[in-house]
Amino acid sequence: MESLNANFVLDAKGLACPMPIVKTKKAMKDLEAGQVIEVQATDKGSKADMEAWANSSGHQYLGTLEEGDTLKHYLRKSSEEDTVEKKHPYIATNEELESKLTKDIVVLDVRESAEYAFNHIPSAVSIPLGELDDRVKELNKEDKIYVVCRTGSRSDLAAQKLAQNGFENVINVIPGMSQWTGETTKL
Repeated sequence: MESLNANFVLDAKGLACPMPIVKTKKAMKDLEAGQVIEVQATDKGSKADMEAWANSSGHQYLGTLEEGDTLKHYLRKSSEEDTVEKKHPYIATNEELESKLTKDIVVLDVRESAEYAFNHIPSAVSIPLGELDDRVKELNKEDKIYVVCRTGSRSDLAAQKLAQNGFENVINVIPGMSQWTGETTKL
C-alpha cells in the first residue's frame, strides 16, 4: 500500500471515544483550509465517529485505511465559513432520562457492541453509530427516542442523523453512560 500524503499526522492510538475526536478538533484549528490530516487511532469505533464528526462540522471525510490494528483516518479541512459545528438541539440529562424510563420511550445506545454488553440501561436498544445508516429501519419514527453513548458525542451525531432521516422526537442524553447512576445490566 502506498503512503498517502497528509499535511499533519495526529497520533490518537490507545485513546477511546471521545478523545480521538477531541484531539482531531484541536489539531484542525492549526491547519489551513484545504490541508489534509491523518488521524491514527486504534479505537474501532473511531471510523464511524470520525466520519460523522467531519460531516457535522463541515470538514470533508476522505476515508479510512487499516494497517494492522491502526486505523488511519483522512480528513480535509474546509474553509472557515463551512466549519460551524452543528449540535442536535434537543438534549436531556441522565436524571431526566432515568425519570422517564417507565414511560413509553425508546433508549437507543449507539456505543460499540462490546461497550453495550458490559454495561447498559436494561431497556436500551443497541445500534452502534457505525451501523445506524444500515439499521435505521429498525426504529419507529413515531417513537420518542433518547440516544445515549459514553459521553454524549456519538449520541449527538446519531441524533442529528436520525433527525435528517425524518425522526422528529429524538433527544440526546448528556453526559451519557460515563456518569450514569441508574440501573444497568451487565454480561
